[in-house]
Amino acid sequence: MSDRVLLSVLVVAALAAVALAAVWPQGYGARSPGPFGHTPIQQTPQMQAAMAREAAKRKAKQNGGPAAAAIAGLRPSQ
Repeated sequence: MSDRVLLSVLVVAALAAVALAAVWPQGYGARSPGPFGHTPIQQTPQMQAAMAREAAKRKAKQNGGPAAAAIAGLRPSQ
């Protein structure tokens, strides 16, 4: 294979990798830049509230049941 073909393929692959890195989501913790980014799921108010309810439910269950659930603002049936 000639160097001209090989280096051309490498340049195209490198440009594709850079373009993919610019638009690929950065995971749950970091926001992608510019027009490609969106708020991570864990940072939305609905998910934050759901995570707080789940943590309160878990804490109430560990601390002894319905009385602790009432203090945490949960219904005892949950």
